[in-house]
Amino acid sequence: MPKQRMSLRMIKDVIRLKWHAQLSHEQIASTLKVSKGVVAKYVALASAAGLDWETVQDWSEQRLASTLLPRAATSQPFIAPDWGRIHRELDRKGMTLMLLWQEYVAAHPDARTWRYTQFCEHYKAFAQRLKRSMRQHRRAGEKLFIDFAGPTVALSDGSRAQIFVAAMAASSFVFACATLAQRLEDWIACMVRALHFYGGVPQLIVPDNPRAVIATPDRYEPRANDTVLDLARYYGTSVLPARPRTPRDKASVESSVQVVTRWVLMRLRHERFDTVAQVDAAIAELLPSLNDRPFQKLPGSRASVFAELDAPALMPLPVQPYELARFKTVKVHIDYHVELDGHRYSVPHALVGQALEARITRHGVELLLRGQRVAAHARGERRGGFTTVEVHMPAAHRAHLEWTPQRLIDWGHRIGLACGELITRLLQTYKHPEHGYRSCLGLLSLSRRYGEVRLEVACERALAMGALRYRHVRDLLANNRDLVPQDGAADWTSPTHTNLRGPGYYQ
Repeated sequence: MPKQRMSLRMIKDVIRLKWHAQLSHEQIASTLKVSKGVVAKYVALASAAGLDWETVQDWSEQRLASTLLPRAATSQPFIAPDWGRIHRELDRKGMTLMLLWQEYVAAHPDARTWRYTQFCEHYKAFAQRLKRSMRQHRRAGEKLFIDFAGPTVALSDGSRAQIFVAAMAASSFVFACATLAQRLEDWIACMVRALHFYGGVPQLIVPDNPRAVIATPDRYEPRANDTVLDLARYYGTSVLPARPRTPRDKASVESSVQVVTRWVLMRLRHERFDTVAQVDAAIAELLPSLNDRPFQKLPGSRASVFAELDAPALMPLPVQPYELARFKTVKVHIDYHVELDGHRYSVPHALVGQALEARITRHGVELLLRGQRVAAHARGERRGGFTTVEVHMPAAHRAHLEWTPQRLIDWGHRIGLACGELITRLLQTYKHPEHGYRSCLGLLSLSRRYGEVRLEVACERALAMGALRYRHVRDLLANNRDLVPQDGAADWTSPTHTNLRGPGYYQ
């Protein structure tokens, strides 16, 4: 490394001490803490330029430099490599700066090139210019950063409790809890707990890019999965994942993870836990001391700044916490029901054949068509069972549903006593009354063609003959037998003839 050049102020001091104070070279060198050779060099340069103290004492440093130190003849310049291409080449697997430097030197055999150390220093300076870290000004209540900590807590059964950490952007107010895994249901449960811990909803939730949460971890257009988006809609917020492999996008939670690790997990390292609930309770006890701990360089603490900035800016929480939901695409069967987990749920009959989106929670099922809810049911657990709402049925099906034995009997009694009695006996002939519904309806429909008076007479004739079928009454009416007068006084008896066999015949 070349020696550092003397400053122009020290050169001016050399001239002052030599011509104004009349000191020797040795005295000047001792005063300025430089060598005698350096003093001699600049005294000689000043003498050659015809300078003394009276001349230069009012000069600026720039004028003194241009007079005393004329620019040396430029030597052959260094050939600078294409740093952009080198930066891209380093993205290749197995590529090294040593190989790129060798190629750089080989490509310019007759030019002046940097040695390897200088080459690395210049590339490092170029790379630093590409990576600018902007000072983030976090607005109050705007963002909530979430992540799982790297360290875990051992349980007595050999498993490990995962530590979920959340931090508000402006105040760094920390929430932490323990869970058994990092599945989707664990993420959702922890996010719900965090929002209710803070007592409000931020405008944005910023997670990392875990597969359980982010369906498409794209750098420019990331998309969370349907359940996470459903949670965001329920709370009126948005989910904006950080860029992949860019921890600076969520620096607040990264530092909070470190704080939780140091001030919470390390205090628990000697304790023994049997369940995740025990770990969660221990973390909850230590969180207040972490959030109330004063800042080192700023006034207040996480808790005080949160109460002052973030809490007033948060949106209000819904009345009920979010319930985990999963989504499934289902098709409406011809019986206007969809099947979910072996149970069938009705939808409006006009949607037969269409594909719907089912939102399934622990206690309920919602069926959506292009985002609009068309049906909602309580969750049915019985496989093979049906949950049907009457308004979803066609009019004819609703009418059939309303048929009951007593309703049909009452309808018959409005026509006449004989008609009501015939319907009662007809229903009793079947093992299940519903089997006789069609016969009863057919019988009652005869009143529209023949009138109620004729139907009542036909029913009387049928009862007298013991004919209890729809077709019997229909035939009586069709053959006008109900119009033939009957002599109720004479009882018919069989005439005596030779073909009669007496009881003795069968002995």
